[in-house]
Amino acid sequence: MKVVLFCGGLGMRIREIGDDIPKPMVPIGYRPILWHVMKYYAHFGHTDFILCLGHRADVIKKYFLNYEETISNDFVLSGGGRQIDLMNRDISNWRITFADTGVTSNLGQRLRAVQPYLEEEETFLANYADGLTDLHLPTLIEHFQRHGKIGNFVSVRPNLSYHAVSLGCDGLVDEITPITKTNLRINGGYFLFQRAIFDYLCNGEELVQEPFQRLIALQQLMAYAYDGFFASMDTFKDRQHLEDLYARGKAPWEVWRTNGRLRPS
Repeated sequence: MKVVLFCGGLGMRIREIGDDIPKPMVPIGYRPILWHVMKYYAHFGHTDFILCLGHRADVIKKYFLNYEETISNDFVLSGGGRQIDLMNRDISNWRITFADTGVTSNLGQRLRAVQPYLEEEETFLANYADGLTDLHLPTLIEHFQRHGKIGNFVSVRPNLSYHAVSLGCDGLVDEITPITKTNLRINGGYFLFQRAIFDYLCNGEELVQEPFQRLIALQQLMAYAYDGFFASMDTFKDRQHLEDLYARGKAPWEVWRTNGRLRPS
């Protein structure tokens, strides 16, 4: 399946990183979070990517045009530095379509913009490109195919330090509970769609608003509840958390590694 990645956001809540770096290019270790998301899909055999570009598209394009394999791969240097022999590669089997979908476009507009690149796809994957998980992707795909609905997304528990509050009519607090202890679930941004999604997506509409309401009314939208590892990078604190997991060698999303060793993509 092709993988549509929404890479055009401004990342306004991570301004500490710098305005010149688009959110998908914020690094975790040696590579941007976008690379980690793509590596996840590639591990499960999905290596045909469509990048929906917007804010600072040039940064993302230049990164891949000047991709340096030696940063994240073992290699042998010989000949006084003139000869480099890579022991393994990251993206040799990746196919990446770079699509300009507008600086101010919403997700629905970005998806409509890349519809021509999905004409041959009965189903496809999509992702916000700012969340990481250890979910076994084939299980999600099997769930989607078994139920035969138009749309499906991963539903996760919010990793927030807020509390849910229940109030009586007089303003007295009836109950206060950590959000992580409630039944509240959120959209994790890991999507599967049939091509028919475009029949429910009108010009200018946000993907998860009007189109999803139409699918809900027709009982054509499902969510896959997952309680394993999931973390999104919405704030500088989120980025620090992911960076810390990576630095300690405890990054659950690196499903392509076995006992610290790289698996082939």
